Amino acid sequence: MTPHAPDPQNPYGMDAECQNCPALVETREQVVHGYGDVEADVVVLGSEPTAGPDRTGVPFTGDEPGRSVQRILAELGFNDAAPDSTEPELENIYLTYVTRCRHPDRDATDDETRNCEGYRTAELRMINPELIVAVGQAALDALAFEYTTRSAEELDVTTEHATTIRGRGFEILPMRSPSEASEAQLEAFRAHFADELGRDYRQTKGQRRK
Repeated sequence: MTPHAPDPQNPYGMDAECQNCPALVETREQVVHGYGDVEADVVVLGSEPTAGPDRTGVPFTGDEPGRSVQRILAELGFNDAAPDSTEPELENIYLTYVTRCRHPDRDATDDETRNCEGYRTAELRMINPELIVAVGQAALDALAFEYTTRSAEELDVTTEHATTIRGRGFEILPMRSPSEASEAQLEAFRAHFADELGRDYRQTKGQRRK
């Protein structure tokens, strides 16, 4: 990030005391909004915070699933910090979630997902990424209707893992949740991600910015 970039943690100043979901207010440690480079070409969109981010306040940090993601980002040149850092040093990448609060015993409900939709939509519009890594089924579902020509019912993250889905103005790279993926599957995703970064995927975004 440039020396004059905003603080990478919640750079858009989204409501850190959000009360929209009473059940999650009771169980969360904190709201986990986005983190990273606001001029990024790549967004990593997770389904919801795991225990680590709920504690640290930074997406994909503080536990083994987060470290798995950070290791991939480091290997691809996006993160200059150690994978177990709770303050990743990111360049050209932004980390965020579909829902921003953790419930330790269940996934977010449909109502809770809808309550967070404005946060996610605002971030994607302001960043205008070229690639979105969709980590987990809920992340893929959240992107399916608005940003692809396929329905959520057609898209299974296990089947689509380490592939590319053409979106409206960007590409989506589905990834199984690291807590459910094998080492071989994580490596397959890393290799596919590297291949995508090697292609001339910048053409579409450059044309839209003119």
